[in-house]
Amino acid sequence: MLQDKDKLSIAVVDDHPVVIEGLRKLLDQKEYLRVAGSFTTGGAFREYMRQHRVDIVLLDISLPDVSGMDLCKDIKLLYPATSVLILSNHSERSIILQALQHGASGYLLKNASATELMACIQEALGGQITFSKEVKEIIARPSATELKGIPALTKREKEILHMISEGMTTADIATQLTLSPLTIETHRRNLLQKFDVKNVAALIKIAVQQGLV
Repeated sequence: MLQDKDKLSIAVVDDHPVVIEGLRKLLDQKEYLRVAGSFTTGGAFREYMRQHRVDIVLLDISLPDVSGMDLCKDIKLLYPATSVLILSNHSERSIILQALQHGASGYLLKNASATELMACIQEALGGQITFSKEVKEIIARPSATELKGIPALTKREKEILHMISEGMTTADIATQLTLSPLTIETHRRNLLQKFDVKNVAALIKIAVQQGLV
């Protein structure tokens, strides 16, 4: 029988006690795993990691005190050897991709089966990027933005788009480019129309997704 020090250390970070209890019961059945701890806040887990080794973390991205995305990024920055598996109810493709950009080793929805979860844990420990079956299907489906493709922009529109993304106002842009505010507003409206969005926040989001800013 493996000694605790020889087992892989796993932690659960989720603000729902029922979820934690279910995961602990499942993980405790695996001889090669040791449940290092369960935490309902990101702060408590951060404190724990300062003193203890954790090989893998099952992390929810909706936590009461911190963003799970930010916590994932911090974990990978400070403890690069720790694998982070996101376990969430959020099924938006953009959120899944953002988690990967923040260093997650995988992403599972909370409706994944116990078999799927254990398979993903094994793959993550083996250095692979891993997903539950439903997440694989979501990733395989292109978003509406990707299907539309990148709209054709003039050099001036690209310039103004970049300035908008930096938080510059119409007046600021007009002054810098020596153009009238009315001309800048016309370019703004054209950009919203080309990207088929209703506001600047949505415009910047799509521009970032498409690598334009």
